[in-house]
Amino acid sequence: MPGLVLFGRRWAIASDDLVFPGFFELFLRVLWWVGILALYLRHREKLDCAGGALLSSYLIVLIVLLAVVICAVSAIVYVSMKGTICNPGPRKSMSKLLYIRLALFLPEVVWASLGAAWIQGVECDRTVVNGIIATVVVSWIIIASTVITIIIVFDPLGGKMAPYSSAGPSHLDSHDSSQLFNGLKTAATSVWETRVKLLCCCIGEDDHTRVAFSSTAELFSTYFSDTDLVPSDIAAGLTLLHQQQDNIRDKQEPAEVISHSSGTSQEADLDAELENCHHYMQFAAAAYGWPLYIYRNPFTGFCKIGGDCCRSRTTEYELVGGDQLNCHFGSILQTTGLQYRDFIHISFHDKVYELPFLVALDHRKESVVVAVRGTMSLQDILTDLSAESETLDLGCELQDCVAHKGISQAARYVYRRLINDGILSQAFSVAPEYRLVLVGHSLGAGAAALLALMLKNTYPHIRCYAFSPPRGLLSKSLYEYSKSFIVSLVLGKDVIPRLSVTNLEDLKKRILRVIAHCNKPKYKILLHGCWYELFGGDPDNFPTELDGVNQENLTQPLLGEQSLLTHSSPAYNGSDDSPLHSPSKYPALYPPGRIIHLEEKGPSGRLCCSAAQYSARWSHESEFSRILIGPKMLTDHMPDILMRALDHLVSDRAACVSCPAQGASHVDMV
Repeated sequence: MPGLVLFGRRWAIASDDLVFPGFFELFLRVLWWVGILALYLRHREKLDCAGGALLSSYLIVLIVLLAVVICAVSAIVYVSMKGTICNPGPRKSMSKLLYIRLALFLPEVVWASLGAAWIQGVECDRTVVNGIIATVVVSWIIIASTVITIIIVFDPLGGKMAPYSSAGPSHLDSHDSSQLFNGLKTAATSVWETRVKLLCCCIGEDDHTRVAFSSTAELFSTYFSDTDLVPSDIAAGLTLLHQQQDNIRDKQEPAEVISHSSGTSQEADLDAELENCHHYMQFAAAAYGWPLYIYRNPFTGFCKIGGDCCRSRTTEYELVGGDQLNCHFGSILQTTGLQYRDFIHISFHDKVYELPFLVALDHRKESVVVAVRGTMSLQDILTDLSAESETLDLGCELQDCVAHKGISQAARYVYRRLINDGILSQAFSVAPEYRLVLVGHSLGAGAAALLALMLKNTYPHIRCYAFSPPRGLLSKSLYEYSKSFIVSLVLGKDVIPRLSVTNLEDLKKRILRVIAHCNKPKYKILLHGCWYELFGGDPDNFPTELDGVNQENLTQPLLGEQSLLTHSSPAYNGSDDSPLHSPSKYPALYPPGRIIHLEEKGPSGRLCCSAAQYSARWSHESEFSRILIGPKMLTDHMPDILMRALDHLVSDRAACVSCPAQGASHVDMV
C-alpha cells in the first residue's frame, strides 16, 4: 500500500505483500541450494568424463547464482516486513531490491538453457546426470512460476495510475484531478467489461446479456477505480473489521428486552410467521432443483430421484427446459412432498433477467405457491450485478417507486409468464378459493418480493415470504408499503440482506479507516486474523501509528484515508459516520417487508460440532445497514443452513409452547 510502481506502471501488489511469497521462495531455494551443493561435493570426482567439465562449471555457477538470489530474496523479505500498510517509508528501498531480483532472472534463464543444452549426450555417472537434470527441471519450474506470478499481479490500468500513485493527489488541481479520474473510470469500465465477457464466454450474447455486461462493468469500475488498494489490503481490512466488530460487541451491555402491552400478540404473530416460513422454505429450496437436493442428501438423494431422471413427463405437463427437467421434477416432489397433479407449471428456462420458477397447489395451506429460484448460474450472477435502479409502474399512489434493475427485470419476466401465459388463471380455475403466496431465496426472494408488488392490485390477499433477500432492492416508500404483505427471513450475519451499493461504499470507507489507523505490519495482521478465524481468542485492541512512542519512529508522514483514494469518491466522507449518499445511479435501497432475524445463541464455535440453538425476533431494516464481517457471513446465506436453522428453531419453540416465560425471552420488540 500503495501499489508498487515498477517500470513506470502500477502493479496489483504492494511492497508489504512479499513476506509470505518470499519466505516460500526462500524455503525452496535453500533446499535446492543445499541439494546442489551436496550433489557437487559428493560426486565432483565423477565429473571427470566427456562433457564433465561443462557440468562441473554449470553446478559451480548455479551454486553461486543461487546464493546471490537467496541473499536478494532475504533482503526483500526483511524490507517487506517493515512499516505498516499506510506507512511505507521503511520500505522505500523495495523497488531497487526488486530491480536487482528481476535482473538476476535473466542469468537464471540463460543458465537453465545452457544446462538443458549441456546435459545432452553426456556420458557421466547416471546419478550425477540425473541430479543435474533435476536441477535443470527445477530451474525451469521456478522460472515459469515467476512468469505466472508477474502475469497475476499485472494491472491493465497500471500505466494510467502509476504517475498518480507515485505523486499523490495533492499535485493536481481539481480540474485535472477530475479529468484523470474520469479517464481512469472509462478505462476501468472497458477492462472490467472485457474480464466479465471472458468469465461468461460460455453463455452466449443477446441484448439482455450485453446490457448486463455493461451494467456489471460499470458497477465494478465505480467501486474499485477510486482507491489505491491491492487485494491483500482488502483482506487485512476485513480481518481488522471482524476483530473490531467482535471487540465492540464484547464491550456492549446486554440488550434489555423492552416489554410492550401487545407483547403476547407480537409473540403469537412471530410464532405463526415462523411456522409459515418453515413450511414455505421447502418450496423455495425445491426451486433449486436436483443440485441442492443432492447436496443436502449426498448418500440417498440420487437413489430417491433416480427413477424420475430416466422418465419423461413433458407430454403431461407444459414445461420449459424439458431436456433438463426430469431430475429436477423428482427432487421437487421429494422436497415439497406434493404429488405430480399438484403442479401447474415448472420452468427451468434460465437466461439473463429470466429466472426459473414453479407454480404448485399447496393443499395444506390452501394456497397457490409461486417459487422463484435463487442464484445458481452465471446468468443469475449477471442479473444480481445489474445494480442500477429503475422505476416500477405499480399503478398505485406511491412516490419514488424504484427498485434494483436486474431483479425487477427478472420479476417482470415471471409476471409476463404468469399473467400472459395464463398460468395463474389455470391455477385458480382449479382452486379458486386459495390465496396466492410467493416465495424465493436470495435472488429469488428479491424477484418474488417485486412480483408481489406487481400483483398486489390484482390479488389483494397476496403474501410473500422472502428468504435471505438482498438489501439493495426497494426504495424507502416501497419498503414501507411492502410491510403489510411481505415477510423476510434473515439468518445471522448473512451478507446478502446487508448487501447494497450504499453498504459496499460504507464497507470501503471502514476498510480505509481501519487500515489507516492500525500500527501493525500486514503480515502480522493476516497471521493473527487466520488464527482468530480458526481458533478464536481475544480481538485485537487496534493501536494506531500515532500512539505513544510509535510517533517517534515514523520515517515519513502517515498516509491518511484520503491518500488511499486515487480521487475523492463521490460517496466518500472521511469524517462522517452517517450512511453514505451513493451516486444517483445507485440510490439507497432497502430490503422488502417485515424482517425476522434468526440469531445463533451462545458462542459461534468455529471448530465446534455441537448442535446450534437459535433465537428469533422482529428486526428493523436499520439493523442490516452495515455489512458484518465473520466466518459465517457466507455460510449463513446457504439455503440448506437456513432450512436447518428453521428446523431447530421451530422444533425448540414447539417444545417450549408450555413455557411462556422462556418463549418470551426469544422475542425482542422493535
